[in-house]
Amino acid sequence: MTASLLLRNVHPYAGKAVDLLIENGRIAQIGANLSAPAGVAIEDGKGEIVIPGLVEAHTHLDKSLLGLPWYTNEVGPKLLDKIDNERMNKKRLDIDPARQSARQSILSSLKGTTHIRSHVDVDTEHGMWGVEGVMQTRDAYRDIVDIELVAFPQSGLLRRRGTLELMDQAMQAGCEIVGGLDPCTIDRDPKGHLDAVFGLCQRYGKPLDIHLHEPGEVGAFSLDLIIERTRALGMTGKVTVSHAFCLGTPDPALIDPLIEELAVLDIAIMTTAPASRPAPPVKKLLQAGVRVCSGSDGIRDTWSPYGNADMLERAMFVGLRNNFRRDDEVRLALDVCTTEGAKVMEIEGYGLEVGCVADLILLPTESIAEAVATRPPQRRVIKRGKIVARDGVSIRTAP
Repeated sequence: MTASLLLRNVHPYAGKAVDLLIENGRIAQIGANLSAPAGVAIEDGKGEIVIPGLVEAHTHLDKSLLGLPWYTNEVGPKLLDKIDNERMNKKRLDIDPARQSARQSILSSLKGTTHIRSHVDVDTEHGMWGVEGVMQTRDAYRDIVDIELVAFPQSGLLRRRGTLELMDQAMQAGCEIVGGLDPCTIDRDPKGHLDAVFGLCQRYGKPLDIHLHEPGEVGAFSLDLIIERTRALGMTGKVTVSHAFCLGTPDPALIDPLIEELAVLDIAIMTTAPASRPAPPVKKLLQAGVRVCSGSDGIRDTWSPYGNADMLERAMFVGLRNNFRRDDEVRLALDVCTTEGAKVMEIEGYGLEVGCVADLILLPTESIAEAVATRPPQRRVIKRGKIVARDGVSIRTAP
């Protein structure tokens, strides 16, 4: 559904004041003293900044505990401990994927997110439960947010027989992206794992977004194999590596050749800017020509109590983790959570120019840096020309 609207007195990216005319969900004119066509509503921008909608390029909509009783986390330290605990307790904790993904999607929208990429668990214990639930949310909440699904083998692909067949079903059902996970340390078969996920990409003509938590030389080895497959299969521009902790290794001899190859093959990197793990160097990657996006990852789930779906806050985390202090550097952090994320997700018509889809957020600050640093709750969110959230209240009610 699209709408028409005239925004008066707004500052695109904190630039000069203009009016912005939206017609049929797209930006039709930008200029001073524009006239509203008959029947078009007028919204006073109050001199606020306007930017494109925030892009949540990595989360897990199917597993949030939002709205459920507080979960006491006593899970062991290993990655597999967290994976197995979550899988075994989903139904006991009443983590219904349709309801929980709707709750998180509404929260994301009222914070200013207009596009979400969600990894959704596919495993032999729950089958297609997560995929079906998030697809319900994708279809039911298109008026406030666009969602794309990654079929994600969270519990491992080869270590649990039957998961590959379920991944195939998920792609047939309409998942837009193939997911993968730590070829060496989870499946312990990097060749087999990459054969499987790249095979699905080739079969369905879809991109790949693979989790790579593996650190140091092990992670670099897996990343090199991903690079090798991307080149061999002609998948330039169609691969995203999420987390990529190995790129945070303080050894230029190890990571610089990898970054060079990432740029040549247009392999994107997703970073949550974690506080507790090595993190990819955002500015170095961007300067090399590598697309970089960000996301909330899990939001209040069995893994962690943290997260609030605010991608402005995530931009702050990107800035903090990368020691961005100058205003132009903070703008880079915001770009990672907006325009760069849109590039990774290949969002058509994204931006703040005539002809772009009117997915926007208005912020009552004087500068981009102030918006990231203060993260004001008073936000107006526009989806395809319609105001869908105002000052923390969505047009949709969470189930």
